[in-house]
Amino acid sequence: MSKKYEVYKCEDCNCVLMLMDAGNEDLHCCEGNMVHMPEQVADSSKEKHVPVIEEVEGGFIVTVGSTPHPMLDNHLIQWIELVVDNQRMLRELKSGDEPKAHFSCLIKNPKRIVAREYCNIHGLWKGGE
Repeated sequence: MSKKYEVYKCEDCNCVLMLMDAGNEDLHCCEGNMVHMPEQVADSSKEKHVPVIEEVEGGFIVTVGSTPHPMLDNHLIQWIELVVDNQRMLRELKSGDEPKAHFSCLIKNPKRIVAREYCNIHGLWKGGE
């Protein structure tokens, strides 16, 4: 059974989707099942993927990794998501952008702050909480 906000990828066409609700059916694309992308939390490669969250005046900055991630046409961070308590925010990135995003947020003393990012080669990564 799929869960709300899980991320799936089609290995044929590279289509990526995030579920907005849970479901009981397998997800299909290009005549095959889509693959669940688990949230990874520990880096083992030279590129660093775990999102780093920094609180700033009026919000947060999320940077992908302690070493800047490549932002090339064939290897890049496609999006960064930040969840502050129950507020979910998303920024899409493209080749040539910095691997970071600024999120405006006026929630005072949040109880939960989590960031996720999606690398088109290495999958889904999570930081914070």
